[in-house]
Amino acid sequence: MPSTSQTTISEPQALLGLLESQLASFLVVMAAELKADLSKRALPEKWSAHNQLAHLARYHEIFLERMARILREANPSLTRYRAEEDPDWHKWQELPTAEVLGQLRVLRAQLIDQVRRLSGEDFARTGVHPKFGNLTLKQWLEFFLVHEGHHLYALFQLLRSEPLGN
Repeated sequence: MPSTSQTTISEPQALLGLLESQLASFLVVMAAELKADLSKRALPEKWSAHNQLAHLARYHEIFLERMARILREANPSLTRYRAEEDPDWHKWQELPTAEVLGQLRVLRAQLIDQVRRLSGEDFARTGVHPKFGNLTLKQWLEFFLVHEGHHLYALFQLLRSEPLGN
């Protein structure tokens, strides 16, 4: 039986594999649904599928900036990201869905390229999260993937729900 250290997500190769496959797989599986009008909201107070995609794209930008700070600075304090407090969030919401998807793919390729170039020392560098404290860059990447997974699940629900399926 493999040891826990051999199967953990925190290994750089496993993280890279997830970065390469998680979003790409979702986009392939949901390709037909992503061509529909995604601006409809199932509930007025909740984000639309378009908002979810725009958030994922914007969060890629935010994460690339955070990663650069972690690599450049000694243990930087990073604020919690909230789209509602982001002055650039509205720009992403206003983009057509096709453009958001295109930018999301470009940003993901940039993130994958950056992660491929990281050394073991780079993965061990830390940044301070306001809730979770000191996190290594590997842990920040894990957090990124879990956060993205949450939004991909929300997108799946929105795209496969009755109100948006029409």
